[in-house]
Amino acid sequence: MKKKNVYLIIIFLIISSFIAFSPVAKNEFINFDDDVYITENTHIQSGFNLENIQWAFSTFHRSYWHPLTWMSHMLDWQLFGNDAGGHHLVSLLLHIGTAILLFLFLHKTTGNLWPAAFAAAFFALHPLRVESVAWASERKDVLSMFFGMASVYAYAFYAERTSISRYGLCLLLFIFSLMSKPMWVTLPFALLLLDYWPLGRIRKAFSLPGENKLKSVGMLVWEKVPFLVPAAAVSLLAIFAQNQIGAMAKADSIPFDARLSNAIFSYAAYLGKIFWPTDLAVYYPYDVSLIGWKVLLAGLGILFFMGVVLCYFRKLPFLFVGWFWYLGTLVPVIGLIQVGSQAMADRYTYLPSIGICMMLTWGTLHFISSESMRRNLVLPAAAILLSVLLILTFHQCGYWKNSITLFSQAIKMTRNNDKMHHNMGTLFYKEGNLRAALDHFSRAIHIHPNYLSCNSRGVIYARAGMYQQALSDFNKSISLKADNPNGYYNRALTYHKMGDYRQATEDFTTALSLQPCNIQAYTGRGNAYFSQGNHKFGCRDAGKACSMGECGLMKKAQDQGLCR
Repeated sequence: MKKKNVYLIIIFLIISSFIAFSPVAKNEFINFDDDVYITENTHIQSGFNLENIQWAFSTFHRSYWHPLTWMSHMLDWQLFGNDAGGHHLVSLLLHIGTAILLFLFLHKTTGNLWPAAFAAAFFALHPLRVESVAWASERKDVLSMFFGMASVYAYAFYAERTSISRYGLCLLLFIFSLMSKPMWVTLPFALLLLDYWPLGRIRKAFSLPGENKLKSVGMLVWEKVPFLVPAAAVSLLAIFAQNQIGAMAKADSIPFDARLSNAIFSYAAYLGKIFWPTDLAVYYPYDVSLIGWKVLLAGLGILFFMGVVLCYFRKLPFLFVGWFWYLGTLVPVIGLIQVGSQAMADRYTYLPSIGICMMLTWGTLHFISSESMRRNLVLPAAAILLSVLLILTFHQCGYWKNSITLFSQAIKMTRNNDKMHHNMGTLFYKEGNLRAALDHFSRAIHIHPNYLSCNSRGVIYARAGMYQQALSDFNKSISLKADNPNGYYNRALTYHKMGDYRQATEDFTTALSLQPCNIQAYTGRGNAYFSQGNHKFGCRDAGKACSMGECGLMKKAQDQGLCR
């Protein structure tokens, strides 16, 4: 009967998850990383071959080293091509697999069937999972979680009966997880928590007499060392990759005290979203001026709860393990080392929320010990809660239907979201709606001047013949990021339209010094030289552009007898 219930619970997890996330099958790719990861990535679209596999293992593209993620995208493209629904369904299958592994682990280690089922369902159906499942670019998230949870489940078998083969399988799955995304670098410390509860290995070790106690505890610590090696290596690779593309915020752009305040507040904010999952957005803008009382209140709340779980760590071990699982697994993404410009992200709760699931489930069991109350009160409440989560998740998936729906919802749910206004501007520009694009770029610049929005608005002004406004935006863009070739290139085009060929030539030259393979810049500079009567250098640049695959200027010059 017990085995039958296990199968029924697995079926329930599969069906309920498919219902909750069913809208993703009709969702499109999002104009937010999906292009560079999938739809405009030639390595992904050319499929599995030796060259692309070598690229997957050697590249730091998009500031990560995650070869298994790249290869999973290659496989998806071979199977589904540009059908986004197929990509999303594979991510959903990986998410369901993670939820099933979590259920099997909790059931195996605690012996509590229905609590394990509720914890896994709460994890699987929560709206905070939508970002990881519905965003094709976040394949790295669901793939890493699947292998990470498989490693934890394998560890339960190793703890039951230690052997080299079981230990090796656990370590291998951990490495696979790191090769998908470095989120699980904290696993060695998480395994020590699991050794305390629910595995009970630490308490068993401390119950031994004398030297046996020290030896046994030492062995529990020592067996985690091989896990620390790949974790440290991948962490260093991640820091190196983020620094390579400038994704890691410098101390002067976001001061450490602001990052610390945001980290403290985020710990409390993530808890709030776990228990009240509303106002979710794909991007939360960074607020460097957080109100002091909010940070203080969040910090005091965290310290108070930490004190409680430490006081009762023997009597209520699941609170201790769940709380420090939550705190510890959030450390890599809490923002003390700031990567990107977001203040927080729903996807960052994927792994940490497991700790809260443990606390909520076994805390309820402890404080409501009466069988009749569990049957008459807890069971209906759990069913209602899971139903509400399923509906909220279904609704949240709808916001990921397309880019405009997603970005509009993010603007509505957040304040001063310059990033989403810029993305909306880019979408409208591609659609040819220049008025709407100009409005969103202007809003982004008003909130927080950035080189991308200034450059984009300048392009629109230049297209409208408003050259002075365009030059002003290009100048601002260059002042904000002097090593961005697009600012110089677009300013050069504007100077050329205004007849200032000398200044155009200088800006084209600067753009080429920053981006030597820019065919358009060679063509533009060649045109500027021809306009100044400098046929020698014009022919040189036309020839350079032609050698790189663009021969329009060379043919025009030859037809006019300028280049022979």
